[in-house]
Amino acid sequence: MKKSIALVFTLCTAALAGAQITDPKATEVWSPIPPKVTPGIFPGSPPSDAVILFDGKDLSQWRKCALGYGGKMEDVAAVIKKYGTVTKYEDAGWEVKDGALIVKPGAGPIETKLSFGDVQLHIEWLAPVDTGKTGQGYSNSGVFLMSNYEIQVLNSYENSTYPNGQAAAMYKQSIPLVNACRPPGEWQYYDIIFTAPRFAKDGTVLKPAAITAFHNGVLVQNHYELKGPCIYIGTPYYIPHPDKLPIILQDHGDKVRFRNIWAREL
Repeated sequence: MKKSIALVFTLCTAALAGAQITDPKATEVWSPIPPKVTPGIFPGSPPSDAVILFDGKDLSQWRKCALGYGGKMEDVAAVIKKYGTVTKYEDAGWEVKDGALIVKPGAGPIETKLSFGDVQLHIEWLAPVDTGKTGQGYSNSGVFLMSNYEIQVLNSYENSTYPNGQAAAMYKQSIPLVNACRPPGEWQYYDIIFTAPRFAKDGTVLKPAAITAFHNGVLVQNHYELKGPCIYIGTPYYIPHPDKLPIILQDHGDKVRFRNIWAREL
């Protein structure tokens, strides 16, 4: 008797499930309605909801980075401890010429005046021809998401270096899936989707930072989960920090150029 009841229940459940599957309206979702965004006219041009960080005209969206970033975790900890303490900033000391933002060697890194967490970032860059330079010394710079997580900028076209430090690497953490570099002297670009880390009130990491990145339209980082800030020496780990932080462009002593920089908060 019990087996018969169980069989009837199973058949009824299956019948109900089948009825739901065959009804197309049962799986239609009508809200929320996505907001309308007008795409850019050309590939790489900003959509209507983008924040324009550099359009080739001026450095109004940038300032000199007062705190910088850390090369070792103890340096990172010291910098993070000072977040929110700076009240006066110097103007960004880099050059704007021919529609490009050019690193001024020795001037130090610059950062956005706005802060970002989850973000879509488009940035174009050029590694200038610099005869005689090799490895990490050939057109080196970097884009630091949330001031801590660096995607490397470097001439990696027929220029050997350690793979986790070449162009499109998450510096010292994740080797790019492929080398999509163009020759020095040619413009190239990154399209980045970055997800900020989440921390509990006690500082525990609830969710690590993650990045998906395209280099010249080619996937180079596929939702890589970072182990912590991108540092030069040592093993990274997470230190709790604000939900939003500036984007930093690195001064590594080379006249790397940038243009068409825009972001979308996610």
